[in-house]
Amino acid sequence: MNYEILGSTMPMLELKLSKEERIYAQTGAMQWMDAAINMETEMKGGLFGAIKRSFSGEDMFVVNFSAEEEGATVAFGHTYPGKIIPFDLSNGTVICQRRSFLCAQESVEYDLFIHQKLSSGFFGGEGFIMQKLSGSGMAFIEVDGECVEKELNEGESIKVDTGSVGAFEETVSMNIELVKGFKNMFFGGEGMFLTTLTGPGKVWIQTMPIQCMVGEIYGYMPKSKSN
Repeated sequence: MNYEILGSTMPMLELKLSKEERIYAQTGAMQWMDAAINMETEMKGGLFGAIKRSFSGEDMFVVNFSAEEEGATVAFGHTYPGKIIPFDLSNGTVICQRRSFLCAQESVEYDLFIHQKLSSGFFGGEGFIMQKLSGSGMAFIEVDGECVEKELNEGESIKVDTGSVGAFEETVSMNIELVKGFKNMFFGGEGMFLTTLTGPGKVWIQTMPIQCMVGEIYGYMPKSKSN
């Protein structure tokens, strides 16, 4: 499989498949495909697999795309302004925010990642459940806005705004902590909690969490007047 990410703020992922190669994607993501591509919708992993996808922010069904000819092409679009990030999972498992999965090769396993600490679930912006991509092959996810990649050394930590965590390698630990200082907590504009990511491993930080964008847009929407 060869891939190319086209565009900037609303990117498109174009995949050229080998003959009989097969990938799966979230529903509604396909933008166009060659006549030599077969499409088949299924409840991958049965009912249990469908329930897991639902909990992690995706549809219960996935769409499989397979190539009848060498070099057959299929393209997927981004859902909202942001970036498409490729992962070679032979380098290790990746944990992603909810609803971020776009598509992957058939050898990639999609699963749930459940926070072990209650604080992460109550205050971590993404809840208890995130997405876990493992196995081998290529996978592609969507992040909100621009994406900043950081490599953390053993024991090195960064504090990230709640909801800005796009993805991190499985070797990175995640914890939710109270913002220190009364004025910082209530008047600093960052909320009461921050996410702490501790290495070793890579993290991917998104600059425009979709929930923040929705909040900004909501302030400009016309308000209904009661009679």
